[in-house]
Amino acid sequence: MKSGPASSSLCTGAEPWLRLSRRECLNRFALGLGGMALAELLGGRAAAASAPGGLGDLPHFAPKAKRIIYLFQSGGPSQLDLFDHKPLLNRKHGEQLPEEVRRGQRLTGMSGNQSSIPIAGSPFAFRQHGQSGAWFSELLPHTAKMADDLCIIRSLHTESINHGPGVTFMQTGSQIPGRPSFGAWLDYGRETATLPSFVVLITKDKKGQPLMSHLWGAGFLPARHQAVRFRSGGDPVLYLGNPAGVAPENRRLALDRLRELHERQFAGTPDAEISARIANYEMAFNLQASVPDVTNLRDEPDHVVDAYGPDARTPGTFAANCLLARRLAERGVRFIQLYHQDWDHHGGLPGGIRRECAQTDQASAALVRDLKQRGMLDDTLVVWGGEFGRTNYCQGLLTAGNFGRDHHPRCFTVWLAGGGVKPGLTFGETDDYGYNITRDPVHIHDLHATILHLFGIDHERLTYRFQGRRYRLTDVHGHVVKPILA
Repeated sequence: MKSGPASSSLCTGAEPWLRLSRRECLNRFALGLGGMALAELLGGRAAAASAPGGLGDLPHFAPKAKRIIYLFQSGGPSQLDLFDHKPLLNRKHGEQLPEEVRRGQRLTGMSGNQSSIPIAGSPFAFRQHGQSGAWFSELLPHTAKMADDLCIIRSLHTESINHGPGVTFMQTGSQIPGRPSFGAWLDYGRETATLPSFVVLITKDKKGQPLMSHLWGAGFLPARHQAVRFRSGGDPVLYLGNPAGVAPENRRLALDRLRELHERQFAGTPDAEISARIANYEMAFNLQASVPDVTNLRDEPDHVVDAYGPDARTPGTFAANCLLARRLAERGVRFIQLYHQDWDHHGGLPGGIRRECAQTDQASAALVRDLKQRGMLDDTLVVWGGEFGRTNYCQGLLTAGNFGRDHHPRCFTVWLAGGGVKPGLTFGETDDYGYNITRDPVHIHDLHATILHLFGIDHERLTYRFQGRRYRLTDVHGHVVKPILA
């Protein structure tokens, strides 16, 4: 082949369309290599929009929920000291856990080498509440008053025995980081006009296992579906305000010109990241007005703020975040994720769990009550729970006034309210030792499938093609738990 300009082209010949550069060929030939590469890059979104069972036909059936507020309790709250009343543990307090109960289940390295694994009964009193007769510990007096509004699942279980994979599994449907978060899947194809559809709030000044951004990330979904994290105090979203001397109208003009440049770039190089960048700039401009409005509590009556607890006026507390979650829900945010750490009570459980309940009980109940009074609970799903439960035996030394519990994935408790679930229902049972499930097990994939169902989504049909296969939140598992549906 001759050297020079002609030889540098992919196609040569007399016809003008044959004298194109390699880049021009790839961009213009939709059925050529460029088209195939673009189809692979955009295939998840494009195929989902056109293929049966994809985004094009959402919702798959009439939804009962429009939004979700997920109160995630990171660290694994002890179900045996909060929801799952087991008098037998108190009668056998200090005795060794029978092997026929343990059934050879592996333990974590923190208690697996103990020469003794003594049963630890709960030091907290339990009572039944409401017409449903649900059991609650004395640590949850406010939540107990909402007993007839809650759907309590006592039989949730998981494969994860440690925090990292456990939290990741609960938030993404996979124990390995990299998959889209639950909120990103639910946000897939849904956006609000002035606020992001997926917002994360984290209780400030808390200890415990770290919370990594992949828990609310988009994974391989388009980047616009990842959450926006609101910080406590100061600017909820960094770098949102205009620099000094820049008026809003000047910012609007600058963004309009920037959009034109991005659109010109997209016309020459169709890349999904370019369109995502355009959308992000527009969202940031809208947030400049909407975020200060939603985070300003001056229009909230004192009695409403006070109902969430004494911490509700302190930005970044769990109580303040619960109130903010309700305000975000009112403004159309679809998925509001709250994280509250420090439930990991390997030791000092009596004092530690009492402290966490004091920070979360009143606000959690107030949120449900507030939504109900505003007529929003029917189409707002509230979820409360952690990544796994705690053991019925003591980790470390069992003393008269102190003990700890290890991780327990075989059974734990979450509760749901509103959004199409049956109120006043306790679903699933564990054995008298609170160690194994005896009726109606619910896997994490089942929980995810059920929540998607409440939003009118068939979990088997919400898929995204990535690296040659179709992925979904529930992977290849999951069944809708129909008995808990209203």
